[in-house]
Amino acid sequence: MAGNTTEESPDGAANGSGRGMTVLRNGIGVLRTFSVDEPELGVTEIAARVGLHKSTVSRILATLEQDGLVERDPSSRRFRLGLGVIAMAGPLLADLDVRRAAYPVLQELSHRTGETAALLVWNGAEAVCVEQVASRHEVKHSTPLGTRYRTAASSSVQVFLSELPPERVRALLESGAVAHPGYGDAALDAYLARLAETAERGYAVNYGETSLEEVGVAAPVFDHRGETVASVLVSAPRFRVSAEHLTLVADTVREAADQVTARLGGRRPAPTA
Repeated sequence: MAGNTTEESPDGAANGSGRGMTVLRNGIGVLRTFSVDEPELGVTEIAARVGLHKSTVSRILATLEQDGLVERDPSSRRFRLGLGVIAMAGPLLADLDVRRAAYPVLQELSHRTGETAALLVWNGAEAVCVEQVASRHEVKHSTPLGTRYRTAASSSVQVFLSELPPERVRALLESGAVAHPGYGDAALDAYLARLAETAERGYAVNYGETSLEEVGVAAPVFDHRGETVASVLVSAPRFRVSAEHLTLVADTVREAADQVTARLGGRRPAPTA
């Protein structure tokens, strides 16, 4: 796909309107280089396909990355489309296989628990809500699709972080990419131990930690490789979920997440020795 050069007026000055359109077209061109067959690309590959200099493409990618429209793999340094595209464009949600697979399960989960059931995916440092079935109760906890969660105590964030290497989790916390108010070295170690427990039991709990009035319970959804691709969440007012009732809710959420995994043709990874 050929890129566009900056339009100039006869005296050589860049035309403001033309330049703005060129920048926009170049950004769209970069986004369109990604495909199902080639979901990850390097700067050099993208530059060759859009007909732009690598430095120009790097600037475009940096801007797109800031808005979550592209993501960079920390190991390969190659780029892929980001979940910001989903958060920005609601109709794209219908194309998510995991969303389609999860919806009937979320309906049943909300019916069984009487609370709001949601599906979240991970964008590298945040959990993004991509589907939801609201509680039938007048008093309930719900959130708009596209809402992002980046607090360490959030149950969905715990689920995704529990699948990452400890050094990666520590880096996210220490950099502030995942918010962790008041965490010192000892607290970080305790949090990593908590994540290990989350991975072992198959669900995470946020019992009034991010909001005194709310309880969140989340469990992971796995793909055919045994990798976490989403989390199923139940969110409820704290007054309706006693400590004794919490275990029952957690078991129900984990069961629902396992159902979504099965509908995707996924598998829960084997326990490590």
